[in-house]
Amino acid sequence: MSTTVSTPETDETCTYCESRIFDHDPICVRDCDDDCGSPTYFCNYACLSAYIDEKNLTTGDACKWTPDDTSCC
Repeated sequence: MSTTVSTPETDETCTYCESRIFDHDPICVRDCDDDCGSPTYFCNYACLSAYIDEKNLTTGDACKWTPDDTSCC
């Protein structure tokens, strides 16, 4: 998967709270399961975490852990 790295515009806003990202500690996220599309920017980890929770993005994405399974690792 190849992607181009570029610096966002100085007035880029947070996907979650719409604050200017460079007024905080910005984070760039890409969905590389879908051809590494356009980046999504968040002003900090709290906004990223809230966005994930509100969109239920972790539902169904975790591995099922079975403690009695001996075939793991």
